Amino acid sequence: MKARLRVAIVAPTLEILGGHSVQAHALLEGWRDDPDVEAWLVPINPAPAGWLARARRVKYARTVVTQAAYWPLLWRELRRADVVHVFSASYASFLLSPLPALLVSAALGRPALLNYHSGEAPDHLRRSAVARRALARAPHRAVPSRFLAEVFGSFGLDAEVIPNLVDRARFRFRRRDPLGARLLSTRNLEPLYDVACTLRAFRLIQARRPDATLTVVGDGSQAAPLAEHAASLGLRGVRFVGRVPPEDMPRYYDEADIYVQSPRIDNMPLSVLEAFASGLPVVSTDVGGVPAILTHETHGLLVPAGDEQQMADAVLGLLARPDEARRLADRGFESTAALTWPRVREQWLAAYRRLALREAHASAWEPA
Repeated sequence: MKARLRVAIVAPTLEILGGHSVQAHALLEGWRDDPDVEAWLVPINPAPAGWLARARRVKYARTVVTQAAYWPLLWRELRRADVVHVFSASYASFLLSPLPALLVSAALGRPALLNYHSGEAPDHLRRSAVARRALARAPHRAVPSRFLAEVFGSFGLDAEVIPNLVDRARFRFRRRDPLGARLLSTRNLEPLYDVACTLRAFRLIQARRPDATLTVVGDGSQAAPLAEHAASLGLRGVRFVGRVPPEDMPRYYDEADIYVQSPRIDNMPLSVLEAFASGLPVVSTDVGGVPAILTHETHGLLVPAGDEQQMADAVLGLLARPDEARRLADRGFESTAALTWPRVREQWLAAYRRLALREAHASAWEPA
């Protein structure tokens, strides 16, 4: 029997809720009991024992304590891997999580696949010579969108495009007939996602559709300011529900009629794919990698970043033309067929095998 490839996936646990942790969790679920791959998580946020666990509650001590547990974990867990799959974000998190994983992988002679996801890549790579050098030395680079592949290319770095995975079985696809005015936003409440623009657009929508509601799922540094902003706009029917675990997310998509998001920076947002899988028509700003997965007037509607008037007009246009909204939703759902586990599995498996084979050939030519 052919041995299974042993793959260590270096990523956050679901304690850090976001695209990286959700994608890593989906990969681990996909590889469970797979005949070709044995995969396990190496968390970038390991839980230390004893008094160190209490120190994690202190803001500035948290990083030191986490790093004290993370480095020994890398040395122990990567040693038994054939391939190391490293999820990567940008800025300080790049230095604290993927960079150590790349360094330890190299020291142990384990081939690493750097899986970069951040929509902030253009600024991050422009600013950070350390990140550029580390990425250049990574044995293999993978990104989830053409947008990021083009960004990497502009810095002389090639990258394979392997899209984000969406588990359509978790979401209930249904056509909205009749189409209601229940809006949904599921982005983290951070400045780059500009949820304030969604709130301003909703004020314009509600002026024309008093029955409209907006559910805001997510948490972050802007939670309190955004709640205050909604109150200052005199909005009715806005519900901030906070952080929602992944297993509960399908319910919020199912209860909504239209998905809206207004980021100023983005990559290949899983939120849009989940909305597609749920049968929601989508209105989004046309930033970063969003146009690579949402073609305007084919899979949804795109509007300029920061333009609440155009966002409101797009939503009101869908409400006025429900047949068109359903057509867009159907096409969005169809586009997710290429992002299901059977398709994405083959791409990851091929990448892992190429890396393992390259390492085997390199080892065979090393002098005794």
